[in-house]
Amino acid sequence: MEVQAWLARAAARHPDAPAIDADGRLLAYAELLEEADRAARRLHALGARAGDRVAIALQPGLAFALALHGCLRLGAVAVPVDLRLGGEERAQRASACAVTVDAPLDGPEGDAPLAETHDLDAVAAVIHTSGTTGTGRPVELTYGNWLWSALGSAVALGLDPRERWLSALPLAHVGGLSILLRSAIYATTAVIHPSFRLDAALEEIHARATLVSLVPTQLSRLLDAGLRRPRRLRAVLLGGGPIPPALLERARDAEVPVVSTYGLTEACSQVTTGGFPLFCTRVELSPEGEILVGGPTVAPGARAADGLLHTGDLGSLGPDGLRITGRAADTIVTGGENVAPAEVEAVLEAHPAVAEAGVFGRPDPEWGEAVVAKVVLADGATATADELRAHVRRRLAGFKVPKEIAFAGPLPRTPSGKLLRRLLA
Repeated sequence: MEVQAWLARAAARHPDAPAIDADGRLLAYAELLEEADRAARRLHALGARAGDRVAIALQPGLAFALALHGCLRLGAVAVPVDLRLGGEERAQRASACAVTVDAPLDGPEGDAPLAETHDLDAVAAVIHTSGTTGTGRPVELTYGNWLWSALGSAVALGLDPRERWLSALPLAHVGGLSILLRSAIYATTAVIHPSFRLDAALEEIHARATLVSLVPTQLSRLLDAGLRRPRRLRAVLLGGGPIPPALLERARDAEVPVVSTYGLTEACSQVTTGGFPLFCTRVELSPEGEILVGGPTVAPGARAADGLLHTGDLGSLGPDGLRITGRAADTIVTGGENVAPAEVEAVLEAHPAVAEAGVFGRPDPEWGEAVVAKVVLADGATATADELRAHVRRRLAGFKVPKEIAFAGPLPRTPSGKLLRRLLA
């Protein structure tokens, strides 16, 4: 099935509507289409053709957005490359690409035929997973995946024609890139910051943003900096990892509207919003408690033989929707009992002195594995290991209480905020 090209449709229907706010420039949709077409012709002059992969190794900003939309206008496949990776990792991700864009597109233009439609079965972008257990895997996401994700998100959140969706997330990851593409589908405004800059994010959220996507550590820093009662903000989409209950309480006290999200690269970002699946998405649990996802947002190459995405995440379903309890691969087996690290982390982070907690298993001659925790204390707070162990013991079974608690600095995380558990030991 083919649909009208998103950017061309937005420019035809809303030529003067603001499309992208980035790098001090505000482009209307007619201007964005003109510059994207120019970018497509420049990519063609560099040797890119429809169906080719194009690596985009640029910082988040207008140049990135133009390269991305240039790829879609040409019919090429965009492959964002995270510049925070090492040189060898960046080269590996760009190795299968016909062209690498590592500077704003300029120079001669080729005679490129431009795509006026999108084939929903065709690959639009290749996104690498965040790699919490090792090197990130490439995931091919189709135009259909992106379109259904945008429609499902709009149903879940509502859609304001004057939407300003702030992205302070990496555009090389699905959570950030989806804001650029959804905004083009909606013909609304994407606000792109080059990185998470506290002052700039606080100003935008207080004054203009209607939506913002954040990870828990970013929201915590904004609340510390005085975020309170943002006048236009409809929702903070909060995801990328477990959300401490104390953080949600702080947001409620500050009258900041938070909607928790659960998503994966393989499902083109959001799977659940506020605990419940997008209208086009099916969520079920395997007999072992693994979360299984079906529907048109799931990348074709990520589906198992049963047609479902086997996420590797563990969860439970109840009246309040889906609750994430951990990763199957993270399960600690101690004395014959299974322990989900995320459950212990949530209890530790509910203690008022704890800002972050990371739990992992350490080989132990008596228990097989011992439950161990690393804890980051909140600014100015004090607590002892024994105090925190007692706190956990009051809420969880004895075998889930950490045998050891060490105090540490900030815990290792991916750019999208997920805990790098393998680095804790």
